[in-house]
Amino acid sequence: MKEIIFDLSTIKSAAKEFLSLVGERRLFAFEGKMGAGKTTFIKALCEQLEVEDNVCSPTFAIVNEYYSNVYGEVYHFDFYRLTSEEQALDIGTEEYLYSDHYCFLEWAENIKNLLPDHCTKVYISPIDATQRKIEIDL
Repeated sequence: MKEIIFDLSTIKSAAKEFLSLVGERRLFAFEGKMGAGKTTFIKALCEQLEVEDNVCSPTFAIVNEYYSNVYGEVYHFDFYRLTSEEQALDIGTEEYLYSDHYCFLEWAENIKNLLPDHCTKVYISPIDATQRKIEIDL
């Protein structure tokens, strides 16, 4: 387990450190309470990956597809509103999970039985009003 502590002023360096620590891994299940900073950190990761698109929460769309000239497609999921894993299957989630593209999954616990073994768990928790702790299960 690796740990990174950051606040908004150091989020870019934390995202860079995260990507360095995870190496070639591309599939990440982010867990944390509502408001813990999952989407904010994923935005910082996408910036480090040189995503050209506007990165925002896919709460209602379930998945946002972004593009990086360096890494190609980058997928950002929010499974908060799903009531069954079957709903995830209906939108073709498995194709994304096995695509070898970067996939950032919020509320992945709602599809836990669909997650491949190579999925890296990432836990984000508030330390205080401004600082966050990220634990990466490597």
